[in-house]
Amino acid sequence: MARFAYTVTVAALDRGWFEEAAGTLVDLLDASREGPGGSVVLADGRPVEGLRLLKGRHLRPGARYGEVPAAPEGAGEVPVERAGAEAVPVEHAGAGEVPVEHAGAEAGDSPDAPQAVVLRTWRPSHSVEVESLVEEDGMSLKVGLRLREPRRPRAVELSLSGHKPGGGSLYRFSGRGKADLAAWWAAVDRLPSAPPAARAPVSGRAVHRLAKARLTLTPRPAEDGSWRITVVLSMRGRWLLRPVGAVVLFFARGPVERGLREAAESAAEEWNTALAELTPLHGEALRAEIADALVNPDGATTL
Repeated sequence: MARFAYTVTVAALDRGWFEEAAGTLVDLLDASREGPGGSVVLADGRPVEGLRLLKGRHLRPGARYGEVPAAPEGAGEVPVERAGAEAVPVEHAGAGEVPVEHAGAEAGDSPDAPQAVVLRTWRPSHSVEVESLVEEDGMSLKVGLRLREPRRPRAVELSLSGHKPGGGSLYRFSGRGKADLAAWWAAVDRLPSAPPAARAPVSGRAVHRLAKARLTLTPRPAEDGSWRITVVLSMRGRWLLRPVGAVVLFFARGPVERGLREAAESAAEEWNTALAELTPLHGEALRAEIADALVNPDGATTL
């Protein structure tokens, strides 16, 4: 097994602000409803940019969201409801919504359509789970994301699987990851002189027929209040290829170490830049700013 490690320093994120912002976002979406043509509108009637209901009932298991392809020039308006679709009242928001497929729903099921996201679970006090099926560069990808206790996030779980249709087992891979946010906050609340957490709050595994890889992130507070995050990557071959993999990793150690270092430094730079641009808001000011960001992402400058 080959092991690579690198430590970067990043600006600390305020836990109270993060949890307030997450809870506000969830509340805004929970109060949203279906609008004309499958648009998703906030409680104040403004549509959410880039979010359209293609199929099913809004915020109900099985609801499919995505972008509707632009209609050709000169084409008439596309009916919102399919011919013969029967309107059925929806309990959520009670605004006369109907569980029908909207324009573009069939396209959302095709490999050439824009990426679509399927809502599996929407229970804001317990969990939110979404799943995305993507066809890209000849590969079929399935991505799942689950957020536990969304109003005050405690954990984020990610799953990923991919294959190339007709490509055999060499074109198949899978992975899982988890960010234990409760453990993360506990790790950064320690004294700078205390030893790091025994268990990494963030971990992920990837599996291929030829190799396995594991990635972990372990934070600890620095004297100046920033966070020092240690990134560890472990790799090894599988089955009879372990000896071969060990030789390959021995000669590839330099490039892998360099790649890990550059990736960690780039991520840290982006994180620090994003936090530096934030102006922490609270209460109604924060709610208004997040709502504006949902409606006009390009116009939001503070949070």
